[in-house]
Amino acid sequence: MIRVAGIDCGTNSIRLLVADCDPATGELVELDRRMTIVRLGQGVDRTGRLAPEALERTFAACREYAAVIKELGAERVRFVATSASRDAENRDDFVRGVVEILGVEPEVISGDQEAEFSFTGATKELTAHNYLERPFLVVDIGGGSTEFVVGDDHVRAARSVDVGCVRMTERHLVVDGVVTDPPAEKQIAAVRADIEAALDLAAETVPLTEARTLVGLAGSVTTIAGIALGLPEYRSSEIHHSRISYEQVRAITERMLTATHDERAAIPVMHPGRVDVIGAGALVLLAVMERIGASEVVVSEHDILDGIAWSVAGATV
Repeated sequence: MIRVAGIDCGTNSIRLLVADCDPATGELVELDRRMTIVRLGQGVDRTGRLAPEALERTFAACREYAAVIKELGAERVRFVATSASRDAENRDDFVRGVVEILGVEPEVISGDQEAEFSFTGATKELTAHNYLERPFLVVDIGGGSTEFVVGDDHVRAARSVDVGCVRMTERHLVVDGVVTDPPAEKQIAAVRADIEAALDLAAETVPLTEARTLVGLAGSVTTIAGIALGLPEYRSSEIHHSRISYEQVRAITERMLTATHDERAAIPVMHPGRVDVIGAGALVLLAVMERIGASEVVVSEHDILDGIAWSVAGATV
């Protein structure tokens, strides 16, 4: 077993996984997994820069994670930064701050690399079970981008497109700096149009409709699963590998887009940082299911973070 730490810094959240990994057997024993909403991508789509307050929120989370990594004694650390820091003009400020706090340089990976990690993390367990048909389509709905990956035991094709719950919310569901509550039909139609265009783009290189099992990752999907399951609180063990029907996803999407901020915030599984962006995230998932004719989505709590852990442990990813 090798004790490793993987950090995934996305547009909306930053997450840490410390685990013992055995590349020979494929066993991963989780020691600490945590997530902090930092909104690193706040305003990036509009300004092209990381906001000072967003950087400070991210650095505060990094300081917390550094303490956990030190306490648990991880031998290797890998910090992967995704969509927001790819897009920002002042990403050097971000890199410098992370190095000072954690002692490792963040790797600003490409969308294709992001997709590769997501697929490995999501499917490493699923490939051991023969009850799910292959190929898998892994869809990782992030804050700034969504990754599409088709594969069996290994990746066949992957594509990252710039539609995510934060980016779509900021682009279409904000008026005069305030999230519309609830959004107008015209705003929802604009989000749908962007998502459909992104699906067209993804389909140019990824055979979306060949998939036999849809696997959904990240906070928008897991939150929808928690709502569908009627959980009184967020329970990762019950959400992981749950199977949510198209009808449930459609009903929850409609509910999220017609509810007020306070009504969404009152949902037991809803993280405060997702209250304003869950509608756009749900729209992405619904559009994907409609595009490929999926009757259900298999929800995975294991995703890019687990793929990062496997990569740093020396497993082939």
